[in-house]
Amino acid sequence: MKFGVIGAGQMGGGIAQVAAQSGFDVIVQDVKDEFLSRGRATIEKSLGKLHEKGRLTETPAEVLGRIQFTTELADFADCDIVVEAIVENEAIKAQLFRQLGEIVKPEGILASNTSSIPITSLATASGRPERFIGMHFMNPVPLMQLVEVIRGYSTSDETAQKVTEAARAMGKTPVECNDFPGFVSNRILMPMLNEAIQCVMEGVAEPEAIDQIMKLGMNHPMGPLTLADFIGLDTCLAIMEVLHAGLGDDKYRPSPLLRKMVQAGLLGRKSGRGFYSY
Repeated sequence: MKFGVIGAGQMGGGIAQVAAQSGFDVIVQDVKDEFLSRGRATIEKSLGKLHEKGRLTETPAEVLGRIQFTTELADFADCDIVVEAIVENEAIKAQLFRQLGEIVKPEGILASNTSSIPITSLATASGRPERFIGMHFMNPVPLMQLVEVIRGYSTSDETAQKVTEAARAMGKTPVECNDFPGFVSNRILMPMLNEAIQCVMEGVAEPEAIDQIMKLGMNHPMGPLTLADFIGLDTCLAIMEVLHAGLGDDKYRPSPLLRKMVQAGLLGRKSGRGFYSY
């Protein structure tokens, strides 16, 4: 299996690592060499940790040996599956898939790791809607079991089957759903995070208290505000906006506090400050 990943960030790097651990030949593309070297360093570190814990059947070097890094999209021509994991922006993704539709061999499957953007719309841009699908990995990819497999309007049974088999081969549990805004994971998760942010805004409780109540009372491993910081408040806002626009219901309206924090550059863990300081 020749497996392509576009984007060497947190998600793309994780997907590439898991694919290589499963014995796939992997190509990772990003727009700059510095992004690629950062991605490579993160993968090395992660493999090192797994190796120390005895969770790798090979050495980290052997796994890394199956990953090729490139800045050229043309290198994806003979890939069987290509997964996109770039910025959560529909226009940028659609433009990428227009290019990939021309580059990747006709029988190749194109997939998006988007957490909320309509799969059907990206599928149309790709020019091969029947061989297009959503393959939504959870963060951090090396540790999380789920892959949400999202069928677009025209996705063929064969495409869904091949992607499901690939996810299983990567040691993941694929679960199928249909293409509605936010799919299942974010349609249920994001309004909960948004509601926790509203509670902060309205002074219902301090962030620490809200997180404690959800951890101890609902057995969540991580409180909603810690999780929002981990995901990135800009990403949370983008997903809430997709839900609000796509479903048209006021219950999906992003919290004004979430919008204000993003405007202030308080994006959570990645910027050093969100609801907590890092």
